Amino acid sequence: MLYIFKLLFLLININQETVLNWLGIADPNVQNLSALEYGYGSDIAASTSTSDISLETFRIIVDALWLKLQTGLVLTDIETILFFIAFIRFIILAIRYNLKTSFYITCIGIVAAYLWYRHFIEMISVYQTILFRIPVTQKLAMDIMQIQAIKAANNSVPLRWSNPFGIIWTALVRGSQSQSTNSMIDPVSMLFANIPERFRETTDPFYYAIYRDYGPQAIKLVRDLARDISSLAAYTFVTRIGKRYCPYFVRWHWTFILIFGFLERVFMNIGFRANYYVTLVLIPQLKEGINVPTYLNTEIEFLNIFVASLALTHLVIILFALLHALCGQYFYFPFLTENAELHIGKRPKTVYSGGYTSWQDRDPADIKRGLIPWYGWFGRGTDSQNRWQIGNKLKKFTRKVFRKLFNN
Repeated sequence: MLYIFKLLFLLININQETVLNWLGIADPNVQNLSALEYGYGSDIAASTSTSDISLETFRIIVDALWLKLQTGLVLTDIETILFFIAFIRFIILAIRYNLKTSFYITCIGIVAAYLWYRHFIEMISVYQTILFRIPVTQKLAMDIMQIQAIKAANNSVPLRWSNPFGIIWTALVRGSQSQSTNSMIDPVSMLFANIPERFRETTDPFYYAIYRDYGPQAIKLVRDLARDISSLAAYTFVTRIGKRYCPYFVRWHWTFILIFGFLERVFMNIGFRANYYVTLVLIPQLKEGINVPTYLNTEIEFLNIFVASLALTHLVIILFALLHALCGQYFYFPFLTENAELHIGKRPKTVYSGGYTSWQDRDPADIKRGLIPWYGWFGRGTDSQNRWQIGNKLKKFTRKVFRKLFNN
């Protein structure tokens, strides 16, 4: 396994330029040079563009990320960061285990993180009008608005690989319409067209009732029903019927998302009601300018801050869960975690089941103590024996890597 990594390092020249180009970050040492010097390969440009990875590389990455956070992230930036974390985790797991095991564990984490990422995009769409008021999230809201505009423009032609039924349906609909005569040429329409004239008075109302009245309504009903129950049906088939083929880690995070949705609605409704109150009640009073209370501006500002804080807190919690899923970790949330594990059971002790769940191994005495809101970093527990586990394991891992490097 170690020889495969040496071959990869020989094939791919991993230096500062490679890392920064992959992350989409401009090297400040190169971008300040003139095009003439860089184009003809001067010594200065060559030395700066091929420098090895060092602390300066990480400083450039941190500065670029901090600048991105100040000016606002978009979905592309978030995806780049997530893929970079997944790649680093793949390398670490490959050194610790092997390429096959690392690939499986990383893919399981990516699938679980994808579920949270889809939920994150849905919540951004919900809070879109609120996020436009926050300078840090304006670009993110604009990105979602552009995606919705593209989706609305292509709604009539759902030709994408992730929607095979849309491709089949579009082919049937377009194939059954004659562009020259604007008539239906499907087998059923052609059958009704060949019916003798003396029977047309009886058959035509039946035909138009299917194609013009009841048919489109039935299709719309099926589409609405499929949209409403598609996520629950997918969850049922994957985590219930196909639980044998679905990893426990994916089932845990998927179940947590569904249960978390019931709590989300409460906070979302609070934010929406406060937003509607500001938009439809307070702001019209302020525009009228008649008998305006002195505290009205303060109330509007306070409610705007409250709604923005509620939306940002909600999105940060989702990102917190997303990073845990990507890194193969669990997290504890009072009441919700217990309910999720009542549906899928306790974590199996395998290498593919993810990180630690110390709350599953707690004593009955700890349960009787009442609500415990936190079970340590990454679910490792809060005992004194577990406080130094991360440092000790990091030391063992570093020694193992150096031992393999120098022995081979």
